[in-house]
Amino acid sequence: MSDSSHAQRVAIVFLASRTQAAQDARDALIARYGDAPMETAEVIVALGGDGFMLETLHATQARDIPVYGMNRGTVGFLMNEFETEDLPERLAAAQETVLNPLALTATTSSGRVHQALAINEVSLLREGPQAARLRITVDGKLRMEELVCDGALVATPAGSTAYNYSAHGPILPIGADVLALTAVAAFRPRRWRGALLPKAATVRFDVLEAHKRPVMAEGDGQSVRDVVSVEIRSETRVRHRLLFDPGHGLEERLIREQFF
Repeated sequence: MSDSSHAQRVAIVFLASRTQAAQDARDALIARYGDAPMETAEVIVALGGDGFMLETLHATQARDIPVYGMNRGTVGFLMNEFETEDLPERLAAAQETVLNPLALTATTSSGRVHQALAINEVSLLREGPQAARLRITVDGKLRMEELVCDGALVATPAGSTAYNYSAHGPILPIGADVLALTAVAAFRPRRWRGALLPKAATVRFDVLEAHKRPVMAEGDGQSVRDVVSVEIRSETRVRHRLLFDPGHGLEERLIREQFF
C-alpha cells in the first residue's frame, strides 16, 4: 500500500466466510470503517480461514486488487491476526506478495476436457481400492515410465506447506521459481520422494489402466473424476496480490514451519 494518510481514505470491501466468528468480525469492522462496493474497492479484507482466502482469491482474480486476510478460522497460514484497531495503518504498512496459480487441464475417460486454476496445488488421487499407475512427462520428455502410488501432486511455493508437506514434500521459499512434484504413498519406486521442477515447466500425468485403477484430479477443492491425463503449468498471466503485516509474510511463515 502507501502511506497512512492514504490508508485513511482507502476504500475497503469486507468479505467473510459463513462462520459466526467471521460474520461478527465483518459487522464490527464495517461499523468502524464502512464497506465499499466491490466495483470501487481498492483493497479486499477477507475474514475467515485459509479455505476462504482461496475462495476469495479465485472469485476476485479479475480485479487485480490486493487482499488482506484476517484469521477467523483455524490455521490461517495465509491470514494476518485479527484485530479491529488501526486497520488503515496496518494496510498502509502491509507488504505485498504476488502469487501465480497453476493451470490444470484434465481429460476424462469420456473425452471431456476440464480446465481450472489452483493456487496451492494440483493433486491426482486414486478413486478405488487399487493403487494408481501414473506416467510422468515434463516438458514433453518422459521422466518416469510408471509411478505406482496413492497419488501425486504439483505444488506452488505458497501451497508447499499444505498437502505437499503432509505428503513429505519440500517446503519451498516463497520467491523460488520452482514447483514441487511429490508422490503420495509411493509403492514403486518405493523410495522416490519427488522432484523440484522449474516454475516454467509443464508436467503431464497419464493414467495407466484408467478403467481398472480410476484416478481423480483436484485443485483448490475443484474435482474432476475419471481422468486419463492431466497437464499442469504455472499461469503467469494471473496474479494474486496478498498483503501481510511486516515480519509476518509468507516468507517468514515458510521458514517458521520448518522449525516446529
